[in-house]
Amino acid sequence: MDKNTLIRLTNSFDAIVQHISDSDIEFWYARDLQEILAYTEWRNFLKVVGKAKEAAENSGAIAQNHFVDVNKMVKIGSGVERPKSQGVSGMLIPWKSMLRWCR
Repeated sequence: MDKNTLIRLTNSFDAIVQHISDSDIEFWYARDLQEILAYTEWRNFLKVVGKAKEAAENSGAIAQNHFVDVNKMVKIGSGVERPKSQGVSGMLIPWKSMLRWCR
C-alpha cells in the first residue's frame, strides 16, 4: 500500500473514531467502518467482521469483549426516534484489535 493511501485511510479512521467519556477507550461503529472500507453491502462486511471475531477467539481472546452489539437512535418520518442496528444487532469494534486478528 502506498504512503498516500495509508495517510488517507488513517485520516478517515480518525474522523469516525468514538470515545467513551472519562476513559481511554476508543471504538468505531461497524456501519461507519463499512463505508470507509468501501463495502457496499452490509452482508459482505459482516463476513469480514465474522472472520475477525473467529480470529480473536482462535487467539484466546473473548470476542464478546471486543465486538459489542449496539443500536443508534435515528429519527423516522414522523420525527419519532427508533433504534437502528449498527451491526447484526449493531457492533462497536475496537478497530486496532480487528486489524491485529486479521493479519
